Order: sequence, then structure tokens, then C-alpha cells
Amino acid sequence: MKLINKTSGKVLVENLEVADSFFTRMKGLLGRNNLPEGEGLHIIPCNDIHTFFMKFEFDAIFIDKKNIIRGLVENMQPGKVKFCFPAHSVIELCKGSISKTDTRLGDEVQFIIKS
Repeated sequence: MKLINKTSGKVLVENLEVADSFFTRMKGLLGRNNLPEGEGLHIIPCNDIHTFFMKFEFDAIFIDKKNIIRGLVENMQPGKVKFCFPAHSVIELCKGSISKTDTRLGDEVQFIIKS
């Protein structure tokens, strides 16, 4: 799946993986050494994340049920916790992606299924 910022038209993630089961949501990015540019993880449902036992930094975008961005976390470091109570899900993406794409609170994202 691909993720774009519908407000700006910029591509946020070329290859978005979905974590929507108990096990995949619990695992998240744990066990990975990095998150390459162009890849990301959509955790649904989710309104809080942690980076305990993580080995790298990443960006996170919290969205509501209407795909409106309600929270942004840039360069989330290992050993941290972030909450965004209005969010329904979170997209974890490569460090620097938020600033590179000029993504802002209130922007709308769109999920595009690749054929």
C-alpha cells in the first residue's frame, strides 16, 4: 500500500505495511535494525506508541478515523512513549520523512492500494 499526503499531494510512504492484529500491533517495529526510506508501518487501532528495546529513531504520524493528522512526532528516540488521544491509528515512517514532505497537523492522508 502507498500513503500520500492528500493535502499537499506528496508521497509519504511507497511501501506501507499494515499491523492490525494483536500480534502484529504488539510487535510493531521491534526486532528491526532500521526503517528504510520509503517504507512504513500503519498500526491500527492505536493512539500510543513506545520505543522500548528499539534500535533506531523514526517519525510517527497519528491520524483519526477520517485520516486527518492529529499528531506528529519527529525523530522519536529509543526508550520513549508518545500518546495522541484523538488518534485512531499511527503510521511509523523513516526518520526525517515529516520534515522532508512538509507534513503538518490537520493535513489529510490517503491510502492507495497498489495493483
